[in-house]
Amino acid sequence: MQSLPALAGLDALRDALAQAGRAVFSAPPGSGKTTALPLALLNESWLQGQRIVMLEPRRVATRAAARRMAQVLGDSVGGQVGYQVRGERRAGPQTRIEVITEGLLTRRLQADPELPGVGLLIFDEFHERSLDVDLALALALDVRENLRPDLRILVMSATLDATPLARLLGDAPVIQAGGRLHPVEIHYGRDVSARDCGAAVARTAVEALANADGDVLAFLPGMREMRDAQRAFQEPGVQVHLLHGSLPAADQDAALRPDLQGRRKLILATNIAQTSLTVEGVRAVVDGGWERQAVFDLGAAANRLETVRISQATAEQRSGRAGREAPGQAWRCWSAETQARLSAFDTAEILRSDLSRMALELAAWGATPSQLAFLQLPGEVNWNFATESLQQLDAVDDSGRITHRGRELLRWPLSPRLAQLVSCAERQGLGETGIYLAALLESRTGSGSDDLQALLERQWQPGNRAERVAEDVLRPLKKQLKSAGRREVDAAGRLIAGAYPERVARQRSDQPGVYRCADGGEAVLAPDSALRGMECLAIAHWSPGRSRQVRLAAPVQVEDLLAERPAGLVECRRASWDGQQDRLQAEAGWFLGALPLKTRPAPVSDDEAVPVLLDIVRRRGLAVLPWNDAATQLRCRIASLRCWNSDQDWPAMDDAALLVDLEHWLGPFLAGMRRLSDLARLDLCSALLSRLPFELQGVLPRLAPERVPVPAGGQMRLRYAEDGSPPHLAVRLQMMFGARQSPTVNGGQVAVTLELLSPAQRPIQITRDLAGFWAGSYAEVRREMRGRYPKHVWPEDPANAEPTHRAKPKKS
Repeated sequence: MQSLPALAGLDALRDALAQAGRAVFSAPPGSGKTTALPLALLNESWLQGQRIVMLEPRRVATRAAARRMAQVLGDSVGGQVGYQVRGERRAGPQTRIEVITEGLLTRRLQADPELPGVGLLIFDEFHERSLDVDLALALALDVRENLRPDLRILVMSATLDATPLARLLGDAPVIQAGGRLHPVEIHYGRDVSARDCGAAVARTAVEALANADGDVLAFLPGMREMRDAQRAFQEPGVQVHLLHGSLPAADQDAALRPDLQGRRKLILATNIAQTSLTVEGVRAVVDGGWERQAVFDLGAAANRLETVRISQATAEQRSGRAGREAPGQAWRCWSAETQARLSAFDTAEILRSDLSRMALELAAWGATPSQLAFLQLPGEVNWNFATESLQQLDAVDDSGRITHRGRELLRWPLSPRLAQLVSCAERQGLGETGIYLAALLESRTGSGSDDLQALLERQWQPGNRAERVAEDVLRPLKKQLKSAGRREVDAAGRLIAGAYPERVARQRSDQPGVYRCADGGEAVLAPDSALRGMECLAIAHWSPGRSRQVRLAAPVQVEDLLAERPAGLVECRRASWDGQQDRLQAEAGWFLGALPLKTRPAPVSDDEAVPVLLDIVRRRGLAVLPWNDAATQLRCRIASLRCWNSDQDWPAMDDAALLVDLEHWLGPFLAGMRRLSDLARLDLCSALLSRLPFELQGVLPRLAPERVPVPAGGQMRLRYAEDGSPPHLAVRLQMMFGARQSPTVNGGQVAVTLELLSPAQRPIQITRDLAGFWAGSYAEVRREMRGRYPKHVWPEDPANAEPTHRAKPKKS
């Protein structure tokens, strides 16, 4: 067994695992901990012949780690060292170290939480913080605390802050190992956009090959950029290999081994190669600086792949690949200034990804996230969405307990939605059709076409390899099938509808290519889509937005939907609003969510009409109501009394308050109305008065009268304001002769604002103190008005004069 400097902390690690039973081991990239530590711990007395199970984040790393350890032992894979990835297992009775991908530990724990025969769990490369590893560690810690106190747990990380991780493990000891085996010289370049990443990496790879020995490992975001780099790289005598999770295992293994003819290699890889494995012969790394991350999009109800800048931790991981076997060099396709601005660590999947599978696993475990040991709890919005989705699938009940249907979905190594698709397909005798559809949707394999049915058909065409799903993806699904059943391309639509019933869509009659969806939104086909003209679609992928762009869909027949009964299908009657004619209409029949499937016209009842009309008022605003002067002033009178008398129960009359309480004060007055134009006959004053308690309805005319008497005789209308300012009375000055005080409202507590007018109805004075006006500035007004209006009376003592609304009588 090789002795590596990074194992300087081995004795401390042995003591920690022997005494505490758990530990955090931190070692920098390139230290060799993945293959050296399990071998060094294999004969510990506390292991007592039990097995070590080590988790790796990726299949290629899982196979490579097992192969390397078996080589050190002089054994073959499947003997003392074995591995298991999804759909493939090479291990036997003599296996003492088993390397597995992270999601498989959860499946084993669910099957038998005691993990018989397992003495040590190693969580390698924990800093990558996949959703699977967070969940597996939480379940393992729960098992250790409640069932297996003898189970040892070791968490290894190259870049993660060890302090919170140690706290999560119950203040576990932290062992810091030595530095990188060999130095790596870092070269910075110019910043490169994600779009130009492929070509930039190809150019930089030529520079790396000219200035470094050995092979070059280049990191790119995904297959598209890898193909761009492959096309742009034209160096003769250099073999180009692709290393991507969707490629067959044989192609991945070839990228990791030295060239059989001794030629130099350029390995174009995603972050599949940044941890856990040594790519033999690599002395130089070229890093494009971008990666794909799955981010859950609530609008699309699915993970969306985003191309984002890598973190500093990821950059350190990648450059470390160059120093595995000898001193190396790393070229970064970004500047030193950009390096300083990169985030320290990647965002954990638990904070950004679809949580539905995790929620289903926890429901099967019988726990919530807060009851288990998670380094970070999932975001509330994404978690609630996941649990609601499981309830729609009948996978969990209202209390969050897993159902029989939920346990059936757990059989499949897929998200709950895709598991539902395959499960339904199997029940219909279409098992193979179902797994191909699920594999297509999971891998998003395709040529850019949005026609899922055509893509499925091409999967089965002899000789077609370009668009086929990798066998590594299909193999585990095939093993789960009880019966392969029929291949039926035309079944794609109804199977997608069973998994995504809210995405069933029907073409609008007034807008070709635009579809109404069962979730209440819209989806749009591309102008050149082969699906245009199809009446109904089952949409598998769409881009989020107000009008979702259909990315992958299949036609589906209404009769098939009625026969298969997807979740959300109900027989009922519904009223809806015809926006073109501004009227209510009703339909009775079968609906899928918000989408009518097979219906007939039906009469509209008040019980159906009133909620729809209220919704129209909410959406369009109170302005659609017939606000005549009487209704507007009634609203202002009540609002004024609320301002003047805070100790009384006068209700708020602003828009927000009226809209909140719409059902109570407006609803009863909408009986018999079916059209927007019917609102014109609404008795709005009676509706507003209904908001007042009975006792306040009686005092309203007294405290806030519509009119007040004037000395010249009769009553004149007051104008009230919503803000509680004093009411306003516009009146000719001569009509107020004889009045010693301004009129009042609210039981004499609020003086009316008088706007005194000339005989020509022009304002002369605005005042709330009539007595003060008579005694003061009236004299000046009198002098001016006598000359301008000599036919009208202008007494010296207006407070004691006779009021009038006429001019002087003519002399006979």
